Amino acid sequence: MKLLRSLALFLLPTLFNHAAAAEVIIELPPAQLKGGGALEQALQTRRSVRHYSNAALELAEVAQLAWAAQGITDPQGYRTAPSAGALYPLELYLLAARVTGLEPGLYHYLPAQHALQQISSHNPQTRLAIAGYNQGALRKAAAVFVITGLEQRTARKYGKRAARYVYIEAGHAGQNLLLQANALGLGSVVIGAFNDGAVKAALGLKGGEQPISLLPVGRHEE
Repeated sequence: MKLLRSLALFLLPTLFNHAAAAEVIIELPPAQLKGGGALEQALQTRRSVRHYSNAALELAEVAQLAWAAQGITDPQGYRTAPSAGALYPLELYLLAARVTGLEPGLYHYLPAQHALQQISSHNPQTRLAIAGYNQGALRKAAAVFVITGLEQRTARKYGKRAARYVYIEAGHAGQNLLLQANALGLGSVVIGAFNDGAVKAALGLKGGEQPISLLPVGRHEE
């Protein structure tokens, strides 16, 4: 009984805030398509960064990172990351802890609108860090991006190979975000060690939507 009560208390903030904040849409600054950094330089200098300062990210930086991972690049709806059959099984979430011009909370990136949908005004950073086995990068980051996948979107065409294609696509999206972070002078790292159920609970994920990777982002520690 105590376990069930604890679980209910753990889930309640996410479920309540999801219903309350689901209709809040934040338009993002347009993505910059002509940056000053060369791709070769970003590839050469990209490293996993797990230690961040307390400084906030700018909303334009968050917008650029989201676009790099899952932004629309073609009138037909094609995105920055390749997708088997253009079925796009990935979803991108943002946990904003310190982002200038953005209320702390949990957001869902809407590629077609290049906008954020507020899911919760409650900041689940501590819960997400616990789900990620208390890794410091999750606790200290100014923002954490979460890539999730819905295998059934790809399975309707590719059957049993769908899982493979979803994970390949998540790798493309994650690398895009990492390279963009590096080009912006930010630090990031891919985290794959976490409790799936706890991450799903923290984000309020439903049905077959599964978390694939966590990408904390922050300014380099001085």
